[in-house]
Amino acid sequence: MWEIRRRHRNPRWNMTENLAGYLFMIPTILVLGTFVVLPILYAVFLSLHKVQLLGGIEYDFIGFRNFNRLIADERVWIALKNTAEYVAIVVPTQTVLALILAVTLNAGIRGKNWWRILYFLPTVTSSAVLTLIFMWIYNTDGLLNDFLAFVGLPTYNWLGDPAVALKGIMIMNIWSTAPFYMVIYLAALQDIPQKLYEAAELDGANGWQKFIYITIPLLKPVTFFVVAVGIIGTFQLFDQSYIFSGGTGGPNNATLTLVLLIYQAVFRNLQMGYAAAIAFLLAAVIIIITLMQQRFFGGERI
Repeated sequence: MWEIRRRHRNPRWNMTENLAGYLFMIPTILVLGTFVVLPILYAVFLSLHKVQLLGGIEYDFIGFRNFNRLIADERVWIALKNTAEYVAIVVPTQTVLALILAVTLNAGIRGKNWWRILYFLPTVTSSAVLTLIFMWIYNTDGLLNDFLAFVGLPTYNWLGDPAVALKGIMIMNIWSTAPFYMVIYLAALQDIPQKLYEAAELDGANGWQKFIYITIPLLKPVTFFVVAVGIIGTFQLFDQSYIFSGGTGGPNNATLTLVLLIYQAVFRNLQMGYAAAIAFLLAAVIIIITLMQQRFFGGERI
């Protein structure tokens, strides 16, 4: 006890402890500064400049002209609309599907370990490989159209019709990402005390009532996490859209997303400053939607 009091009274001892703490933090600070803080600051710098890449790198300060250009660029609004539509459909669908799969596996079905492996396979498969497989399925004479024709439903030109091209990517991503969130939900479901369900049964609650009044409320923090990660991931859609359209965002800009537009601005048009401005637009949209979602779910209490 006396030793603890002596440490608090001795400023030199406190300074030594603080110095030791900062020394332990230095590796983390260096890594975060190098790979997080500096790239953000450099992106801010780029967004305020016109960058000349050919014949030597030159920076021409243009202020907020890149951001003003965003407002007048029709393709930015098309990409934002496509991305927002993609997020609005994929995130709720994959969340609900993941919850249904998790509840099914948690119910004690036969061979549940094999079902877990089978469900999780799409998640561990390469995204590029999955996209190529689905492009083969989506061909005009592919497996999906053959199935639709067999059951008497209309067929589509999934790869060439602007009305359905983005929907094809949605279907593929829901199928491939829902199992990942299923595992998260499954872990949370197994952590819920069974005594709560037993008490509800004594009060006469049926299975549906237990799910609505016990399972759903207790999974609220997990749902907040799943939706937040889903929103961030879906807003960053790039590889599937790139492979589907050959990097053009077609047909007729139907699969153009904000990240694909950033790629085109940098690697096709060599406009790094404008690409940085689009990246900040994307970051702002993600932050705003995440904050709105946090307020909706009561994230500050979670």
